[in-house]
Amino acid sequence: MAMQPPASILRTARRHLAEARDALDAEIRAYPTPVSGCDAQYNHLLAERRRAHEALRALDSEIHIPTPRAP
Repeated sequence: MAMQPPASILRTARRHLAEARDALDAEIRAYPTPVSGCDAQYNHLLAERRRAHEALRALDSEIHIPTPRAP
């Protein structure tokens, strides 16, 4: 089995995360109202959406690889 190039893997990860985020957004929009502050399912959906956003942001951020200053 041939390995996928990293760029292809990142594109796939971004696509899956974006799909998950969009599905969570749709589920949150369709969630019945009113929502109390202690609604565990709604709060879980919000947390999962936040995780998807953070993961996408992390994939799009610049990669910092610390290197020693002296050889």
